[in-house]
Amino acid sequence: MIDMNCGKLKKNAFRVTKNRGVTSARVRVPGGHLRADVLGKVQKIAETYGSGEVHLTIRQGFEILGIPFEKVDEVNKALQPIIEELGINQSEKGRGYDSSGTRNIMACVGNRICPFANYDTTALAERIEKAIFPNDLHVKVALTGCPNDCGKVHMHDFGIIGMTEPQFDPTRCISCGACVKKCKQLSVEALKMDKNRPVRNVEKCIGCGVCAHACPTRAWTRSKTQYFRMTLLGRSGKKNPRMGIDFIKWADADSVVKIISNVYAYAQKYIDPEAPGGKEHIGYIVDRTGTEEFLRWIMKDVNLPPKAEIYKPLYWDGIRYSGLK
Repeated sequence: MIDMNCGKLKKNAFRVTKNRGVTSARVRVPGGHLRADVLGKVQKIAETYGSGEVHLTIRQGFEILGIPFEKVDEVNKALQPIIEELGINQSEKGRGYDSSGTRNIMACVGNRICPFANYDTTALAERIEKAIFPNDLHVKVALTGCPNDCGKVHMHDFGIIGMTEPQFDPTRCISCGACVKKCKQLSVEALKMDKNRPVRNVEKCIGCGVCAHACPTRAWTRSKTQYFRMTLLGRSGKKNPRMGIDFIKWADADSVVKIISNVYAYAQKYIDPEAPGGKEHIGYIVDRTGTEEFLRWIMKDVNLPPKAEIYKPLYWDGIRYSGLK
């Protein structure tokens, strides 16, 4: 068994396990989407260098188990084809991942597969990955195609929920009422019939797209322009776990990527210098600096579309365990 710098090991996306001299390799899969041949490469690494076991992580990546410390360099070389195929930013080939602080970006299957999704979650996840990784700061991002929130984005620092602005063609409407019925059953009851035509309450509508999915004649369709709802600063943990809250609705993709990218300069300025491992949840930093300072940093050079709306005031609650100030 060899001596190992555990800090360097973790930065390289290996886990310090409870078994002395044994680590596991974490494999990033942005958006949880890959070609099947990657699975074979993961299998080969697990069987050649590890225990032959692989854990599917809750963040849609892989953890290759049972790797001896002395095999780390070989595993990094073996990971190179996977890193390249998944388009992960990297400073030096054959040395594995440059950092592990910014976690794998999660996403539901999106509109490539799901009829309810309002956008291509995989494509946006890969775009965000390119913009923010590698970085040592502890940031979690998740994407979901519609307000059903199959991606559980409210538990992340940044959640991106797909929205659409329903388009209505009265010449195709047969006044069947299917859209009104489904909006009432599955969404927020933003539609009502008026003179045998569905009318959308634009203030109440959450842009879910249920009407477009329900319409048998395509009188309702999704807008060509894609929109997003962003949620902020959900988290788990031992102090104050809480759900993320709505921040912006009707945002565009460029603004989403810019806002997430901006958080790194804010965190680098205000992170607790004594934070264990140099990592601190963004939400705890915001608790110290205040929301307005946080917003000042993340909204720098962001040009929201005219339709976008920012929720104010922003307030997080959640569980506060006894003893927490």
